[in-house]
Amino acid sequence: MIHVLIADDHPVVRKGIRQILDATKDIRVVAEATDAEETIIEVATCGCHVVLLDLSMPGGDGLELIRECRRVSPDVPILVVTMHAEDQFAVRSLRAGAAGYLTKETAPSELIAAIRKLVAGGRYISPWLAERLAEDVAGAGRAPHERLSDREYQVFRMMASGKSTREIAAELSLSVKTIGTYRARIFEKMEMRTNAHLAAYAVRNRLVD
Repeated sequence: MIHVLIADDHPVVRKGIRQILDATKDIRVVAEATDAEETIIEVATCGCHVVLLDLSMPGGDGLELIRECRRVSPDVPILVVTMHAEDQFAVRSLRAGAAGYLTKETAPSELIAAIRKLVAGGRYISPWLAERLAEDVAGAGRAPHERLSDREYQVFRMMASGKSTREIAAELSLSVKTIGTYRARIFEKMEMRTNAHLAAYAVRNRLVD
């Protein structure tokens, strides 16, 4: 029997995933978590074989949460199940330690197949993501936003969404000065000068929701 932890802050999503998994003979949901702190505790204690992890939960950055889950239970694979398109976070999620990436529009049969593959020791990625990972390893064709660190990318997306420096600082619990430093690095790495340029780039490349 495959034991699954569902980590998602939306009750409807958790219920929907549980119903899908309860309909299978070899998969059982043993725990649920609704924020980052609860997720880490459950990963360490619930005895699950795989974690279904949403990237956008209260209490922490999704990519950092992947790393922390891997730290406390390095043998438990993580399948990201998120609203974010592959373009936005898939490569970064696998770099952080996830073993698979699915969007919430995925068919139930694909979700079940992904869980089984991860528990068997494999990875579950789309052909598009496999190609991007190959490019990433080769260092070829890297887009401007892929030069950013995970924190810079987080700030970049918030800037592109129209948030001010003060709003970003408050949301990330960082100083305005620190966000100003990130802004400067983002403009330099992406070779852009204004927020309008960043926003247009983000929309064009489907990097904002």
